[in-house]
Amino acid sequence: MKITELLKRDIIILEANAQSKEEIIDEMTNKLAEGNYVHDKKQFTKAIWDRENQSSTGVGENVAIPHAKTSAVSTPAICFARSKEGVDYDSLDGQLAHLFFMIAASEGANNDHLQTLSRLSTLLMDEDFRNQLMKANSDTEILNIIDAKEQDKLGQAEEEEKGNNQASGPEILAVTGCPTGIAHTYMAADALKDKAKELGVSIKVETNGSDGVKNRLTDEEIKNAKAIIVAADTKVELDRFAGKQVLRRGVTDGIRKPEELINTALSGNAPLYESDGSGEGSSSSGGRTGFYKHLMNGVSNMLPFVVGGGVLIAISFFFGINSADPESADYNEFAAALMNIGGDHAFGLMVAVLAGFIGMSIADRPGFAPAMIGGFMASTGGAGFLGGLIAGFLGGYVAVGVKKLLAGLPKAFDGIKTILFYPVINIFVTGLVMYVIIEPISTIMSGLESWLGGLTGTNALLLGLILGGMMAVDMGGPINKTAFTFGIAMIEAGNLGPHAAVMAGGMVPPLALALATTFFRNKFTREERDAGKTNYALGAFFITEGAIPFAAADPGRVIPSIVVGSAVAGGLSFLFGVGLPAPHGGVFVIPTVEGSWLMYLVSIFIGAIISALMIGFWKKPLDKK
Repeated sequence: MKITELLKRDIIILEANAQSKEEIIDEMTNKLAEGNYVHDKKQFTKAIWDRENQSSTGVGENVAIPHAKTSAVSTPAICFARSKEGVDYDSLDGQLAHLFFMIAASEGANNDHLQTLSRLSTLLMDEDFRNQLMKANSDTEILNIIDAKEQDKLGQAEEEEKGNNQASGPEILAVTGCPTGIAHTYMAADALKDKAKELGVSIKVETNGSDGVKNRLTDEEIKNAKAIIVAADTKVELDRFAGKQVLRRGVTDGIRKPEELINTALSGNAPLYESDGSGEGSSSSGGRTGFYKHLMNGVSNMLPFVVGGGVLIAISFFFGINSADPESADYNEFAAALMNIGGDHAFGLMVAVLAGFIGMSIADRPGFAPAMIGGFMASTGGAGFLGGLIAGFLGGYVAVGVKKLLAGLPKAFDGIKTILFYPVINIFVTGLVMYVIIEPISTIMSGLESWLGGLTGTNALLLGLILGGMMAVDMGGPINKTAFTFGIAMIEAGNLGPHAAVMAGGMVPPLALALATTFFRNKFTREERDAGKTNYALGAFFITEGAIPFAAADPGRVIPSIVVGSAVAGGLSFLFGVGLPAPHGGVFVIPTVEGSWLMYLVSIFIGAIISALMIGFWKKPLDKK
């Protein structure tokens, strides 16, 4: 099937009107719906954004390929749009996107459709092809350019297939895969092949796409290869690479950094892969390794429990601080139900969930059960977050150790190892260690709680400054998450002051940018001013990430400004003696604070004003040209 059988004249937009990522997605979705290629526009749009939220499909080089595979698609199709001015699409290289191909794949799309859709993404790696599309004057010319390029590409594929059949075998191997398996999978494969050809390195790339595994690596090729590159954000078969050097990265690294991956693989510095014998696949590391990767895996999976449970707890407080206590005169049955759901159960599980997913990040599924059980022991034994963190890493590394210990067993035991030996030994060892150390950890947590509770004056102010400032340094990154996790741990330990400083510091950056774009309009583009308006809502609801686009565009001025304002807000929150019992919700939970809610608002407002003024006076006016 040819690309032009899916790309029709009625879904070509030569001059898009969109000025933002949201608008271009809506404009192209509407075009598909008008042509009856999509029968449920709302469901299709959701599927497109679900993919965007995993990683931007703005692949760089002025190209974006939003795509979705969903039952909302009536007929598989490709919508083309072009913007001469360009749209900020959160592209991987930070450049504006000018060429857009929206791929609509039906849930039951056949292999011919999927192969055609994936072929398009590889064509767009060619700079000359992109330039021709930018200069085309009609939809006919667009279709002719694509037809000619596709024929040329199919001829190259035949030559590559002949090369792969040579007896000598490729020097290095690669596997690519993305969650949707339509665009990024094949772009990464082409980027690696093109760069390998340029470097004079022979390579074979296996793709794990929507149409299944293509160009599968053979046992002989794996045996003879110097190293294997796995550039994937989805599960791939890794056990077959046991004992080989395997470099594991995200699929976007395959697209953006092919030379780095190839050189690292050839250098002999890639780690040896050790299989657990379970036959299970694993995903790539996405470039994150070690303590941070494991911790963030736990935190990200814990956040729904924190946010959902925290907001329900906050709602219960509206009926009275003691409204969930049957012995109180303020008792309300609905408030008690909210507290039971959010506090006793959602919050009751979050430490165990944190530990379980840390363990799973370290050792895959064998690490999940021991770590989660250890986390639950920590939670019920008074060891809190510190105990949960220890349980997560302990359960994960115990599972890794047990795998190595049992690696020498005869193959006849492979099946029973996974279903019996691993869970029994892992849970026993992790549980026994936690049983011994819970009491001393609990003592440490009590001491920390007492120390923080005794902070006054300058010491309290300093802690508030640090926690508030940390929330603005990377706006959702590891430093931000470290402060946030510490604040939640202190809530569980009974000290509500630290998290009040954390939330104040996290609300300041988007609010500051909203104020700056309102009162210093000549310093920002129209698109930035529009984005600034949404930051009023994002800041009010404690969504720090709203400031990221502004910080990315002008980090030297924006980041220092918001760090100062956030630090001031956190410090003032501590100074005014504010405590926050709910970990999320922004203005929604401010009425529940301990101490003066008015002074808490004043703290946030002062921090936002300081940051806004710094940004406004520091940034230069736009060039009117």
